[in-house]
Amino acid sequence: MTYHIFELRQYLLHPGQRETLIELFDREFVENQEAVGMWVVGQFRDVDRPDRFVWVRGFRDMTARAQALAEFYGGPVWTQHRDAANATMIDSDDVLLLRPAWPGSGFAAVERTGPPPESLVAVTLFHRPTPIDADFVQLLADQVRPALVDSGARPVACLDTEPAENTFPALPVRTGENVLAWFASFPTTAHHRTYAERLEAMPDLLARLSGPPEHLRLVPTARSALR
Repeated sequence: MTYHIFELRQYLLHPGQRETLIELFDREFVENQEAVGMWVVGQFRDVDRPDRFVWVRGFRDMTARAQALAEFYGGPVWTQHRDAANATMIDSDDVLLLRPAWPGSGFAAVERTGPPPESLVAVTLFHRPTPIDADFVQLLADQVRPALVDSGARPVACLDTEPAENTFPALPVRTGENVLAWFASFPTTAHHRTYAERLEAMPDLLARLSGPPEHLRLVPTARSALR
């Protein structure tokens, strides 16, 4: 099955509650979301922010998204466990709605088997003052991808803002933003640091952004498909 719509979700949690949410999420919210047509791409601990839980899920399209979310959040699993999940959270509205930046740049299907490797999943968020266009995507292909590969990373997916109206308004998403999100897997934090330093030395890239690149350094949970 091909997925064309993705959510990058960052949750701010009450202090000390991240492991509680991860245990509940990995046990109850992976297969039960996928049973109604979603794909839970990955769920992570944020290395730099101990009270952040980050995860990604995918949908076939915006219509399928509305249907799947309505079925899951109106269904018995969420009804049973929502109070426990919500009790861990301060804010769950930091959500970017994304799509593949070019054909084939979405996430490839992977098996959720075995323990996650000792590696880092990193997301670079490039914020633009104007919508993402073909010239900017080409600039990233010419400069950012080589920087990723040269630093020892494995590029995973490249997504940009999905401009369609939110088809499930009960769950807010960030609007009025132009973001390109590049996901990659790094062997170590040192490899990621090399990559980040190379981005800081790219004036052509930095001149087209509305701020410096934003880095999310993430460690997969035991049940994360993306690892």
